Amino acid sequence: MGAFHAYDIRGIYNQDFNKEDAYKIGYHLVSLLDTKKILVGYDARKSTPEIFEHLTKGINDAGADVYNIGLATTPMVYYATAKHGFNASVQITASHNPSEYNGMKVSRENALPVGYDAGLKEIQEKIEQNVPIVIAEKRGIIQDYSIKEEYLEFLKKYRSDYSNLRFSIDCSNGMAGLLIRDLLGDKPNYLYEEIDGSFPNHEPNPLDPKNIVDLQKAVKEHKSDIGIIFDGDADRVMFVDENSRFISPDLMIALLGHYFLEEKGENGIVLQDIRTSKAVGEYLQQFGGKMHTWRVGRAFAAPKLREIGGIYGGELAGHYYFRDFFYSDSGMMACLLILNVVNNFKKQGITVSQAIKKIETYANSGEINFKLDRKKEAMDAVRDHFMSIESPTASMDFDGYRVEFTDWWFNIRPSNTEPYLRFIAEAKTQSMLDEKVKTVREIINSFA
Repeated sequence: MGAFHAYDIRGIYNQDFNKEDAYKIGYHLVSLLDTKKILVGYDARKSTPEIFEHLTKGINDAGADVYNIGLATTPMVYYATAKHGFNASVQITASHNPSEYNGMKVSRENALPVGYDAGLKEIQEKIEQNVPIVIAEKRGIIQDYSIKEEYLEFLKKYRSDYSNLRFSIDCSNGMAGLLIRDLLGDKPNYLYEEIDGSFPNHEPNPLDPKNIVDLQKAVKEHKSDIGIIFDGDADRVMFVDENSRFISPDLMIALLGHYFLEEKGENGIVLQDIRTSKAVGEYLQQFGGKMHTWRVGRAFAAPKLREIGGIYGGELAGHYYFRDFFYSDSGMMACLLILNVVNNFKKQGITVSQAIKKIETYANSGEINFKLDRKKEAMDAVRDHFMSIESPTASMDFDGYRVEFTDWWFNIRPSNTEPYLRFIAEAKTQSMLDEKVKTVREIINSFA
């Protein structure tokens, strides 16, 4: 069964996992998280009703009750889990993956993620070992548990007056459509807000350039100040500027500093993942921001932000985590806060592209993927080559390698979800970056 990954359970339904697996996952979750009640939400994929039926039957057969919040964004589940004291929750979703995929994001108390090393591995082993199912003498029940209106009221606290702004929003036919008009009204230009788990207009992955084309066109046609696009379960959000240029999501960590550090006067730590542009930390220094670098993925980022007492954090993949959101990620909350910042910029006559230009001081390669088996050997070879000819100013080895030099840096790491070795680099000049990337390609290709 190939659906168990570092962050969640996810794969092509009826290929990587099926309804029998869903039943066993539900059954074993009860003992894993030692609970008598599990909160469950779900997205609108066509396979979701069958997964819900069998997941909840497994939970009930183990003697626990299901609190069903129905159609939900993934952050809605995080909110309800932490706010209402659930020790366990599941969101049925495959996030940004195509429609034939589905999966589950599992959380424990305080909406802390349950990743592979924090419990999913144990469930996988029980399923593979055919651990016997013993139906409880008193089976659990399923009861509806409405949370939408309460969650909307929570988010509205971060909403401002956006009458000064023109903006376009692409919901990707995903779960953002459940909330977006209640939060932002009829003024924005909406694309694909109808919830449809077949994703008829484009796949719900904003990191793929082909999926933002319609948003880019809409921004130009409507003369929008900014364009916004959500992924399938609305835990991630990404942006294009008024010229329809895609903004690297890690740069928005710096933009959020205007809200938390400058406007609110917060003083503390900001979390970034190991791929984040060096420009982010340099930009936030003006507000007293202190950067903490950590591993990629919610399974690592959310607990780390809590551990270090951080204010907020973000990732290159478009996740943004907030202390005031139970140290969890919310695409909708990030959207509102970014709109607040952009709104203030516009009042000062500053466009989004002008604001980003002040942050983006490095030439960036973007993530480059290499498909090969000898990942560790290739990683070591790249690191050793550059460290043998230059003296690093910083070196990290907790998620692949990040090595920083005076005028450039790189991160090389194996993907936790796909069969790739990922490389990203930045340099003070494009010519220097091109030279470094060329050398890396030559080294890695020798292992292909």
